Amino acid sequence: MSTGSVESTGTYAPRPGGAPVGRMIAAQTALETRMLLRNGEQLLLTVIIPSLLLVLFSTVDIITVPVSTTGGADKAVDFLAPGILALAVLSTAFTGQAIATGFERRYGVLKRLGASPLPRWALMTAKTLAVLVTEVLQIALLTAIALGLGWSPHGAATFTGVLSVLLLLVLGTAAFSGLGLLMAGTLKAEATLAAANLVFLLLLVGGGVIVPLAKFPDAARSVLELLPISALSDGLRAVLQDGAALPWGDALTLAVWAVLGLGAAAKFFRWE
Repeated sequence: MSTGSVESTGTYAPRPGGAPVGRMIAAQTALETRMLLRNGEQLLLTVIIPSLLLVLFSTVDIITVPVSTTGGADKAVDFLAPGILALAVLSTAFTGQAIATGFERRYGVLKRLGASPLPRWALMTAKTLAVLVTEVLQIALLTAIALGLGWSPHGAATFTGVLSVLLLLVLGTAAFSGLGLLMAGTLKAEATLAAANLVFLLLLVGGGVIVPLAKFPDAARSVLELLPISALSDGLRAVLQDGAALPWGDALTLAVWAVLGLGAAAKFFRWE
């Protein structure tokens, strides 16, 4: 029997090797996004808790809302909405990613992926892109809820304001993502689970998300203002509540945290 050639039979011999990196990243991003959205604990952190906090503290007079620099923020939702958006970034980029990556590392998933044609940097890129996709869905949902509660964002009406908000969100995502990967890559999975949830609760209370930083003593406030969650919530509040231009101080704080977190994660992350 004649085996024939490729041309005469119309069959094709397999070409060993990985797909183009761009296609691998896209496929891995889609997989990571589906895993994030199917995880019940992730949905609790990323959707349910921020939404409940926004509705509860916007409709119940529990906190004293500081007056904005424009004098127009007399509604709780005007103060809370930017902070809840910052909390959404924290929950997805830091807490959720740290827990998920920590257990992937424990069960050997990262080790197996590291042996695949997908480069390690591409895997981290796919995880970050999955976080960004999830954040887009979060922000759309929380914005709709806030608008339904009577939120009137000032900076969102200008092109400069939109760019400022996007830049702050990207910097915040990079900062929290680096810190989350650093925790997941250096601690055991159980320790990551406990530490990530503890940090989430502490930053929720002390990061200017719900409780204004002005409520804290001066010594504590000077330290809390340096945290990435404080910089993100204050920066978003400056743009969306006060209608200010890009708050360079908050953006610089987030950029420093992003460089430190991503650099440390790249250096100290243990894949096994």
